[in-house]
This record gives sequence, C-alpha cells and structure tokens, in this order.
Amino acid sequence: MKQPVLFIPFLMALGVPSAGAPAMRAGAAKIDITPEGPVWMSGYAARNKPSEGVLMPLWAKALALEDSRGNRAVIVTADLIGLPMELTDVVAARAMEKYKLERQGLVFNASHTHTGPVVRGNLSVMEPRQAPHREALAAYREKLQQKLLDVIGAALADLAPAELAFDYGEARFGVNRRQFTPKGVVIGVNPEGPTDPRVPVLRVMSPAGKVRAVLFGYACHNTTLTAEFYQLSGDYAGYAQAEIEKEFPGAVALFLQLCGGDQNPNPRSRLEYAEQHGRGLGAAVARVARTKMQPAGGRLRAAYQLAALPFAPHTREQFERELKDANVFRQRRAALMLKLYDERREPRLLRYPVQAVSVNPGFTLIALGGEVVVDYALWAYKEWPQERLIVAGYSNDVACYVPSARVLRESGYEAVDSMIYYGQPGPFLEEVEERIHDAVRQVMKRVGR
Repeated sequence: MKQPVLFIPFLMALGVPSAGAPAMRAGAAKIDITPEGPVWMSGYAARNKPSEGVLMPLWAKALALEDSRGNRAVIVTADLIGLPMELTDVVAARAMEKYKLERQGLVFNASHTHTGPVVRGNLSVMEPRQAPHREALAAYREKLQQKLLDVIGAALADLAPAELAFDYGEARFGVNRRQFTPKGVVIGVNPEGPTDPRVPVLRVMSPAGKVRAVLFGYACHNTTLTAEFYQLSGDYAGYAQAEIEKEFPGAVALFLQLCGGDQNPNPRSRLEYAEQHGRGLGAAVARVARTKMQPAGGRLRAAYQLAALPFAPHTREQFERELKDANVFRQRRAALMLKLYDERREPRLLRYPVQAVSVNPGFTLIALGGEVVVDYALWAYKEWPQERLIVAGYSNDVACYVPSARVLRESGYEAVDSMIYYGQPGPFLEEVEERIHDAVRQVMKRVGR
C-alpha cells in the first residue's frame, strides 16, 4: 500500500525581511491525497468510467498561524471538488480533541477541480451506483479524513517565528459564464457580466527573509479540463501552485477557491490552456510575493457560525412527477427527496457555514460555504472598503450553489438546475442573500472588523 507522503518545507532566501512586523508564528505542510489506482471522478455528469492515470499529484495543504497570545488558526486547502460538512465536522472535532484547535480557527477550502475524485457526500446524485466504485470511494474518504487531520498536525508542529505580508495581484482569464439568450440563461461566455480579478496573496517568511509559504486565491471555476479528460489533476490551480513552489523552492503554495460559482476559465477544454492559466496565475502571485508588500501581524481572531438558508416551497407531488422524468439525475434527486418525505425529514432549510479569520493589522479571510457567485465578494468589498479581504467560497461545506438574489431572479444553472446534481429540493428563496449578508456582518463584528 502506498504510504502518505507528508512534506514540511525547507526555506529559501528572499532578500531583506521587513522591519518592525508584529510577532507571529506560522507553520506549513502538505500531504499527497492522490487516490491509489482508478477512481470515479467528480464534476461532470457526462463521465461514464473511472480515471485513467495521474496528470499531477493531488495535495492537501495546511497553513497554521499563531499570535503572541497563543490564538491559533489553520487554513486547509485541498485539490478536490468539494468537502462536505459531514467530513469537515469530523476532522474539526478530532483536531479539537488532538490539537486543542477551536472550530472557529479551522478553515477548509476545496479548489473545486473537476479532474479529482468523487468525495462521498458531495454531488451525491452523481456518485456511481456500481458497488466496486462505491467501495473504493468509501475507502478513499476514510483515508482522506485521516490525511486532513495529519496535515493539520504537521502544520502546527512546524510553527516557528514568521513575518507575514499581504497584497493583491490580478488575473483576467476568469470570465462570467452566465450568457443571456432568447431561451434563457445558459453556461457560456458573458464578457459584460461581473467578475473579480483580484488575486489576494499572503506571504509567510522567516525572520531571516526566507519564504516558507504563499497563500493565494482566485475567483474562477477550476474547470479548464472538461468532461473528456480522465487523468487526475489539480487543473489550473494545481499548475499555479506548482509554478509558485518552483519559484520559491521548499515553500508551500496553497490555493483558495474564491467566489467563482458563476465564473469559468476562458479559453478552456485543452490541456495547454490549463497549463497557461495556471502558470500565468502562479507568475502573477510570484511577482507580488517578490515585492515589499504590506506587513501583516498582531492579533489573530476567528469566528464561525451557521446560517439557515430557506429553500423555495416544494411538495411530495412534484417529486412523484419528477420520478418519471427521462433525465436519470432528476429521477435520482426525486427518489432522494421522496425518501426524506417518507422519513418526515424533507429539507426546508440549509445549514450554511460562515466564517471569518482576521489578522489585525493585516487582512481578513471571509470563508463561505458552497459554490458562491461573485456578487457576494463584490458586496463585501463595498461593505468593508478599508479592509484587505480574501472572500472565499467552497469553504467548510459544498452543499450546492449559492446564488445571489439577482441570479435567482435571472434563473439559469446556478440558480435552479444545479440543485438536481447536488440532491437539493430546488432553488432558494431570494432572502438567502440578506441572510448571508447578516451572518457575514456578525462574524466580522466578532473578529473586530
């Protein structure tokens, strides 16, 4: 059996350290989470067979931060489609027991690569039905759970004096994909639609001026490689991380998927495009990381809470009709909903994680669950114009798309059809936007922002 490969970085010189930065400690680690052998892949309903080899390894990575008062936070990233709450809650509970790490200080984020394995509990309607494939995925999830705990522990064990710096770069290959046509909104290219070109960059250096870790993010679906690709990879985000780690040997590069639910890479569907986007993004991050940047450090604070997002009203009768639909995924969603109706557990609300981690002075990470559309990031930038923000989606749970009120009114895949594949009863009510806004305001207040 292949043993987990766990890496703790060595250091590389990068000029003169910044003077007078507040005392912080940081640690970083990464662990190989590539499945052993062929495995069913997630993200595209059109796939009809398991993976065929590995284009690049898949990684889980962790960045641990600790302030002078002993307050700690760990940011975990993974080259995966999404991490369900039933998995992250278990890992968080074990991290609390083993490492005394409070839940509000632990962030999980998935890159949303569509060339990674199925993670049981995410996009459940698309999971394979054949017993051998399901057994392989169950075994993978058990190993993944342990590896996430291991990488958290390794990052905490690596804590050492560090200097943090934060700034922004820019990337432009992400485009709004909600294209308006006479037949409604389709997934295409909408050059007039809202986007978020910001690339937040957090650099972690030793007091001697050596790079230890680089945390960065971008708001764009990790889907350059489309359904016809059957090799496992991290897509553009994987190439970007590799580019940064090449630029700073021994450093750990961690990618955060931001609010890219309605953003696609452009162009796409060719391997060279994934390489192009990833290397371009990595180069943009490296350019920022080689500048002076804004010092970050001081007090570390974190907050976490669950909001309740209401689904639009639904009935048993609608799913009985849907059970007869020609679309097999609609049939599966209907069967799931009818089972829940039988058990008197039909879903009316979604438990939705909202989190903030702040290093003051420095930056604040807002971490939102689900496939969040770009509107939420643009709102946060306006709500806190003086703050240096990282606004991430795909964090702590990826239960479905999270549309804004505008997107719900416009309809389309992100608002309606995507809920079929996630096994959710249907669209949200428009009030979810304000509920999320309120929850974000609350966690931001609790971290003093």
